[in-house]
Amino acid sequence: MTRKLQIGVMGSAADINYSRELEKMAEEIGSFVAKNGGILVFGAEKDYDSLSTAACRGAKKAGGTTVGITYGKGLDIYETENVDVVIATGQERGGGRETSLVLSCDAIICLNGGSGTLTEIAIAYQANIPIVVIKDSGGWSEKLGGQYLDTRKRVLVETSISPREAVELAIKRVTSSRSTVFSDKVMS
Repeated sequence: MTRKLQIGVMGSAADINYSRELEKMAEEIGSFVAKNGGILVFGAEKDYDSLSTAACRGAKKAGGTTVGITYGKGLDIYETENVDVVIATGQERGGGRETSLVLSCDAIICLNGGSGTLTEIAIAYQANIPIVVIKDSGGWSEKLGGQYLDTRKRVLVETSISPREAVELAIKRVTSSRSTVFSDKVMS
């Protein structure tokens, strides 16, 4: 039996005042993750909503499994209805939780985003985790789409035009990298 894909959704927290349109996009991403049999992994905030939390709601409405990675101690989070599993990292928000969050994902999908999303993209890049961003969603996602973060060219920050395409692209990148790893093992 193969492990289910763990797809992270990263994006702005409510203090950045994102639009309802972006929130709806995040919910659609979560829904597509669930409909494709993936597990939605998100940054579970303790004090306010986020685009990640919106993705969690979308995944749960579509019957999916959701895992919230939170900072600090305790399992109390803002979004409680739609979360199947909460993991408390004991680390700070903006200072460590992002590492546990991203490294728990097979791929990440980002929309909009401030400094936290920037950190998550950089961690994914360093760990060779596929990164997909939503075109024209603003923030760091828009700024970094279509680029490598440095001259090492580890992982291209790929751009998608819709939530459905973002999930399809993330799944494609993960499954193609899994078969490459499998092929390498067979050949050695």
